[in-house]
Amino acid sequence: MAVLVAPGLAHAQGGAGGDATLLEMREAFRRNNTAQLASLLPSMRGHALEPLAIYWEMKSRLETASPGEIRSALDRMAGTYWEDRLRNDWLLLLGRARDWAPFSSELARFRMNDDRQVSCYSLMLDAASGRMPAELAAERVRGLWLAQRDADDGCATAAQSLLGSGHLKPEVAWQRARLAMDANRPRVASQAVGLLDPDWAAMVDNVARDPARYLDEKFTAIRPRTKELVTLAIIRLASSDPAAAALEMDRTRWKAQLTTEERSWVWGVIGKRSAQKLETQALAHFVNGEDRHMHDDHLAWKARAGMRAGAWAHVSDAIAAMSESQRNEPDWIYWKARALQALKRPDAATAQTQARALLESIASERGFYEQLALEDLGRPITTPPAPAPLGAEEIAAAQRHPGLRRALIAIRLGLRSEGVREWNYTVNLHDAGGMAERELLAAAALACEAELWDRCINTSLRTPIAQDHAQRFPTPHRTAVVSRSREIGLDPAYVYGLIRQESRFVTDARSGVGASGLMQVMPATARWTARKIGLTDFRPAQITERDTNILIGTAYLKLALDDFDSSLPMAAAAYNAGPGRPRSWRNGPVLPGEIWVENIPFEETRDYVKRVLANTASYAALLSGQPQSLRARLGSVGPRPGGETPIDRDLP
Repeated sequence: MAVLVAPGLAHAQGGAGGDATLLEMREAFRRNNTAQLASLLPSMRGHALEPLAIYWEMKSRLETASPGEIRSALDRMAGTYWEDRLRNDWLLLLGRARDWAPFSSELARFRMNDDRQVSCYSLMLDAASGRMPAELAAERVRGLWLAQRDADDGCATAAQSLLGSGHLKPEVAWQRARLAMDANRPRVASQAVGLLDPDWAAMVDNVARDPARYLDEKFTAIRPRTKELVTLAIIRLASSDPAAAALEMDRTRWKAQLTTEERSWVWGVIGKRSAQKLETQALAHFVNGEDRHMHDDHLAWKARAGMRAGAWAHVSDAIAAMSESQRNEPDWIYWKARALQALKRPDAATAQTQARALLESIASERGFYEQLALEDLGRPITTPPAPAPLGAEEIAAAQRHPGLRRALIAIRLGLRSEGVREWNYTVNLHDAGGMAERELLAAAALACEAELWDRCINTSLRTPIAQDHAQRFPTPHRTAVVSRSREIGLDPAYVYGLIRQESRFVTDARSGVGASGLMQVMPATARWTARKIGLTDFRPAQITERDTNILIGTAYLKLALDDFDSSLPMAAAAYNAGPGRPRSWRNGPVLPGEIWVENIPFEETRDYVKRVLANTASYAALLSGQPQSLRARLGSVGPRPGGETPIDRDLP
């Protein structure tokens, strides 16, 4: 029904000619052809996607338009995503121009309110005007600034103002620089330190270019602010050579010069980098510092290194030192429970009771650790009861919703990115707190009916209580997926779990690195696999065809699974990161699958494997109607047994 509604609305309000004009405007926007945009805009009057056309035209000349023109454009898009998107763009422009009067006026109308830069500008103004205690504003700016990935203007400007007033301490700028150097973002580090003294920015650049040379210079110890720069230099060195950084930290001069806090933070970086290399000495590096001075990311890696070594006291200590927000994530609630179960404590009965309570607090079918918690409590993974069926009025309200209708029309016209953004804004940001649960279920149903499986899944995942697994784990292309999987000896649930994570069933999905189709196959991998399975007439353009993509993607997955001893987690890791990396990661002790997965060095691959395996358990329960086990699918992971079939070195 939804598929029929969207085109009808588009043609009723602008017609096919309007559709063509909109697509022409998209190309003009990409070329920044302001004259063409202005000439085409009148033709879009009355079209359902007129707000998008107005946005493109005004965005292209935002820096030169008058405030009156911008406000007129906002009024013509009132209540839409594109109104608030343009407002966000204008607020950033006003902030960079330090034009605070119109900024403050427009900020009150900003519904999304999800831009860190805008928030930082606002906090700075609140502190300056007395609307908020400066100490509170400084604390909030601190959190936003430290979380900002790039050297953007908003939070840097607010930080500079609050540093100047003394409400933000210089240590925060150095903390920002440390995090940036650890994340290989030296430009961010130099910007942060430059707020304290512009001359120091060049020194940070020198440290980033050659940390070993900086540390070797004999007069380093007498330079001003040297200990902070030394800290940055050793952090930078640890990124490429944690062993060399550890030797540097053992030098007498740094032991004397650096504070306990600085030394602990650096040892946290060294330990993290060593743990990411799966080195046995990682824990020894961590224990040189104090947990209370380490960053959450360091503590997470200390916990992982402790799991890998079976040193559960270190796991427990690391989790206890984490910030409250990280400590309360399902991942760390689960591992805290496992640590309590593993440690031999005098109050063993109390510890087991505490562990059980922690597991109960997260146990559900919702995700990887939630499913493991279920199993640890002796309960299998099943498909939860479906929520009460949607009523006719609930469905009709979703069909009538203007934001959802605009999104559907945009996606139908091939404007997927624009449609997805409007959809996400509508369900999550237009109203404070987002849509209510039943509204989300109805919106997800609308997307499912339109076969927009990514919007169906993502919208249904937002429901705080209800779990509609028919929406969350759809099975499109079922005949093709199931028959092909069974033909080559793959579990269809595993294939579905992987496709759901790779593409959300968007058949023409294409990643930034060139992976294509349902199973997101890389061009070179597709050519190699086609030759391997005797598909002699394969052409690269075929990779986005549904059946060809499934044929090649499943063939590659089966080859990876065979090469990794039928290990689902290792094959999934190979599918995401290539086979060479998991071959290396499996070396070392034999580990329970969940500990091996948690120690995958790449965050993207670690998260990917967890999601694929959790998806697989949910799909298996849905397809079979029988209880399932995630832990059985995880198995154990260790070095390749001797005498096994040789490694397939050709596997790309």
